[in-house]
Amino acid sequence: MSKQNKVGQAPASPARAGYAMPAEWQPHQATWLSWPHKRASWPGKFEPVEPVMVRFVAALSPTEIVRINVLDEAHERHVRNLLEGRAHAANVRFHRFPTNDAWCRDHGAIFVTRKQGGPDPLLALDFRFNSWGGKYPPFDLDDAIPPQMAAALRVPCRRVDMVLEGGSIEVNGAGALLTTEQCLLNPNRNPSMSRAEIEASLRDLLGVRQIIWLGDGIVGDDTDGHIDDLTRFVAEDRVVTVVEPDSADENHTPLAENRDRLDAIRLDDGRPLEVIELRMPGPVEFEGDRLPASYANFYIGNKVVLMPAFDDPADEPNRRALARCFPGREVIAIDCTDLVLGLGTFHCLTQQVPMV
Repeated sequence: MSKQNKVGQAPASPARAGYAMPAEWQPHQATWLSWPHKRASWPGKFEPVEPVMVRFVAALSPTEIVRINVLDEAHERHVRNLLEGRAHAANVRFHRFPTNDAWCRDHGAIFVTRKQGGPDPLLALDFRFNSWGGKYPPFDLDDAIPPQMAAALRVPCRRVDMVLEGGSIEVNGAGALLTTEQCLLNPNRNPSMSRAEIEASLRDLLGVRQIIWLGDGIVGDDTDGHIDDLTRFVAEDRVVTVVEPDSADENHTPLAENRDRLDAIRLDDGRPLEVIELRMPGPVEFEGDRLPASYANFYIGNKVVLMPAFDDPADEPNRRALARCFPGREVIAIDCTDLVLGLGTFHCLTQQVPMV
């Protein structure tokens, strides 16, 4: 059953209605965040998290609107005070949409657009969110976020009876979608759906034609292998992918296997993928547990690319590699050694709203 907002009825089949998911580097009208507040997600280290978020918003807000979900009036006042004098205030919007946690990429609406004319060029998709297979209850507030985002934008919203997180998919805006078997085929998401049924749903809902499957994710990733810690499109036929040269490192084998798969890929028009490698940082750990520190978790804004850094010798070489991929954008590295304790960084915390 589809939901309806004030501006019209959400179509039963977005792809047949002409909708498709744009690439992240295409123009945004806004970037959406859910401001961190759950201290248990950063045990004993919540205090350093908000200054990192302030740096992120300060870098992004001069060139696009930043919409921020907050818990209530008091939380909004707190975040406003943090951002005062740092962010471009005219481009910051607050929404009192309470959340369980901060991972807007996964609990936020996924937006598709259509350019063929007609009403409602922007559509919000409201996939089910089950906290990565029920790992961190409660998650009812997070699951309720997409229609609130759609209502704030006054765009239609379609409820989808399928679990899908935004961090588990990556599109090139030209018909191809990247994902992983570890995540989308995991029985803790959609146990009644076959691989073929999942592919058909992605085509129908996101307007893609080709589904490209990688294998497993990195160690410490509690999302069961999200693609946004592994491989990202930076152009229609170009990806960056993380690699681990040290054969003794537990990330070496799964990343090497994914790298081999990328070499074999041909887009549906026959083009091979150009593959650019980003070296993984050395292990980032907390109380003996490996954290999912990955340079692939960058966010592409209208004029900037925000890259997580880890006080590692690979920080600057990877920043330069991304800068070559985005010659019209400034690539800014922000230290996320504390932020990644929450098991995600910038891409996990954001959701883009495409321009129409």
